[in-house]
Amino acid sequence: MPPPVVTVLLPARNAERTVTRAVESLLEGTLREIRVLAVDDGSTDGTRAVLEGLAARDTRVEVLEGGGRGLVAALNLALSHATSPYVARMDADDEALPRRLEASLAALEADPSLGGVGTGVELFREDQPVSPSMRDYAAWLNGLTTPERLHRERFVESPICHPSVCLRREAVVAAGGWEHGDFPEDYDLWLKLIHRGHRMHNLPEVLFRWRDSTERLTRTDPRYAHKRFIWVKARYLARSREVAGRPLTVWGTGPGGLILTRFLLAEGARVKRFIDVHPRKVGTLIHGIPVDAPESLGAPPEDTHLIAAVGVRGIRDEIRATLTALGWLEGVHFTCAA
Repeated sequence: MPPPVVTVLLPARNAERTVTRAVESLLEGTLREIRVLAVDDGSTDGTRAVLEGLAARDTRVEVLEGGGRGLVAALNLALSHATSPYVARMDADDEALPRRLEASLAALEADPSLGGVGTGVELFREDQPVSPSMRDYAAWLNGLTTPERLHRERFVESPICHPSVCLRREAVVAAGGWEHGDFPEDYDLWLKLIHRGHRMHNLPEVLFRWRDSTERLTRTDPRYAHKRFIWVKARYLARSREVAGRPLTVWGTGPGGLILTRFLLAEGARVKRFIDVHPRKVGTLIHGIPVDAPESLGAPPEDTHLIAAVGVRGIRDEIRATLTALGWLEGVHFTCAA
């Protein structure tokens, strides 16, 4: 076999029912020069035997022992064994469509400024319909098809489906790989890569079938709780080019806005006022910070930055429209973070 141009990092734990299809979907793809590093992360079912059977049938598959140390350790173990210029992710219960890796590689080869690309995703479940919130999230992801759009939206939510991504290996290694902690490791890596100057976006073509299940780590692991996502946002928002060193206005005094504010303050940011539409809040102080109405906003400020942090569906677009009508520029005068 020719040397691989893409190495797929595939952790698996107790996935004997689904991992065969996950691996085979990669091996059947149009890009042949791949290597699949499957990490058995402490499985207690037949996952190891399934992986070894796949490796026996195709030399592009190699099985590593993860020792049950968790997803981040498994990913970094596989990354340490990769030698190809590109690394891709895969989960043991998803399915890659045939052109996934070929199209991802073509995009990265065509634009050296890209640190990585995700793909359009199709959600599926076998037991019940996909939840409306996940459908909305997938639709939002599938719209982030340019680096400019993804950069603008990067603090709204995690902007790339983790198992769909293909990355420049050197960029990931230089960033320290996936970081272990009580926060979502994928969102942290995307923001870290962007902060280091790499651009990212999602391919417009749906090339990945993403399983939505009640057992997903995002639903069962406290590292993926909403509060931990907000902490990651604050960590990079406070040091971003748009925000660093400027006094801040936070639009939104609901739970999300207040949590974000608390984390921003802990990062050394200065929040000088809130904006809120609730008449009982306007004119009061919250944590010593005054609350003003949107009507108090005028021409774009020279020395401050506004962060929109209202998580109610549809409000983000309303805030954008209000600020744009006043002449504010997103990414210059304001950033959406919910």
